[in-house]
Formats: sequence, C-alpha cells, structure tokens
Amino acid sequence: MMENWNYFNYFTEIEEHFWKKRGAHLLVSPIDWAIMEAWQKAGVPLEAALKGIDRAFESYSRSRRGAGKPLKSLAYCTDAVLEAAEESQEAAAGAQPATRKAEAKEAFSREELRGYIEKNMALVRRAAERHAAERAALTAMLEEVAGSLSGALNLLDAPGRVDLEDLERRLTILDEKVHAGLLSQASEELLLKIRREVDGQLAAYRRKMKAEQLALVEKQYLQKRLLDEYRLPRLSLFYFG
Repeated sequence: MMENWNYFNYFTEIEEHFWKKRGAHLLVSPIDWAIMEAWQKAGVPLEAALKGIDRAFESYSRSRRGAGKPLKSLAYCTDAVLEAAEESQEAAAGAQPATRKAEAKEAFSREELRGYIEKNMALVRRAAERHAAERAALTAMLEEVAGSLSGALNLLDAPGRVDLEDLERRLTILDEKVHAGLLSQASEELLLKIRREVDGQLAAYRRKMKAEQLALVEKQYLQKRLLDEYRLPRLSLFYFG
C-alpha cells in the first residue's frame, strides 16, 4: 500500500472524481467520507475505487432512477468499487512483482511534514486545554498524544531519507489512541445522536451493502463525527493537506 506515494492523495482524488462524474462541485457528505475511509481501511486501491465509481455511474444512468436525477452518494458505488478491487487483486496475483526504483522522489518535503505535524499538534493541545477543567482523563490522553507528535518531529531531523512508512505507522497508532479515548469519554446522548444520523443516512443503501461493509462505514462515520465534535484532526498522512 505504501509503495505508491500517490496513495496519500486517496481521498482527494476520489472526491474530485466523484464531483466530475456528478457534474457539480459539491461538498462530500460525512457519510461519503466514512465510505471513502472504509475503502481505504479495507485496502481498496485508488485505481479500483475510481474504476468502480465509473461503473456505478454507468449502471445508474441506465436505470430508471438515473433518469434526470443525479447520483447522490458514494454508497451507491460500493458494490462496483469492491468488485473492481477484487479484480485488481486477482490481476496482481498473476502479475510479475514490480521492481522498485532505488531512488524514488520523496512524497513530501521535510518542511511540509513538519508543518503538518506541528499544525495537528497545536489543534490537539487546544482541545486538551478546552477540556482541562472538566475532563481530566480526556485531557491527559490528548496531552500524551501531543507529546508523541512532538517526538515524531525528531524523525525529521535524522539524516538521510525520511522513513514515511514508519512515520505513518506512528501517526496511525496515535489516530487509534485518539479514537479509543473519544469513544470512552463521549456521552451516551452524543453516541445515540450519531447512531441515529448514520442509520438515517444509510437507510436507503443497506440492501446494497454487505454486513461487514456497513459495520466498517458505521465505525468510520462514528470516528469522524467524534473528531468533529471535539474539533480534533486526523493525524495520518493520508489526510495531509
């Protein structure tokens, strides 16, 4: 997954491709973001996602529902995207392993990476300050994450090429720590509100999605909404920029 550094544009490319297919530059909904994140977590290659979206639009335009009505959500594309991903996996299994270039261009400069991490570290610290008075456990977790982000900056001072794979592993671990902390600290009322939101938005698509797909989308939606509620950023390099 990490061999193709263009993968860090995963969400942006899917979002822009979906805009172009719809013919309108509209904000992607929270449920669509959750679906993209579910594809990324499931290891769906970018090329397969784009191919599946194309197929879904072709199928939709031939259906009665596509008569004069735009395709509203990436949820409609899920089956086609996963089918394209399976085809990609089968093709890769029979192909010769690609030779990697000895010297590939770095995806990000050290200055860009430093700016990204420092920006997220500041957002995490602000969130910790907002909750310092009433939520000691949450504040302690956020301060610990901010400290780990500060430590990650040391990787950028090491000589030689930046080990993006190791940096991404560290940031992913911190993302998971934040998600776990927010889930444990969120009130039942907030969690119920978010559950109602996702159930309502997925109601029209449940028959088109398998149980494991639904579970992953619901999980990603919950994570995104909790981050929004606490005004916290994603830390992974997949959200760079």
